[in-house]
Amino acid sequence: MAPEVPPRSSVGPGRPAAASARTDPNRQVRGDERRELTEHVTVEYEKGQSIRDIASTIGRSYGFVHRLLAEAGVDFRTRGGARKGPRK
Repeated sequence: MAPEVPPRSSVGPGRPAAASARTDPNRQVRGDERRELTEHVTVEYEKGQSIRDIASTIGRSYGFVHRLLAEAGVDFRTRGGARKGPRK
């Protein structure tokens, strides 16, 4: 007999979807939950977090997070980081 595993944190009153650390990557996110997740992802991206880091944090793919940001009308940062030293 396998031990009982408590269910993952669920969305409920007073607990927005974005507050749960990870979501089931195979479940569609719609309606209010999608709006809340989009707001959370947008805020984190605008704070400077990378799309890859956000995706890892919420348990979704890079493409899913990128799509949410695009739907929100976010201006994407350019690729790469700061260069070390002067340009040649």
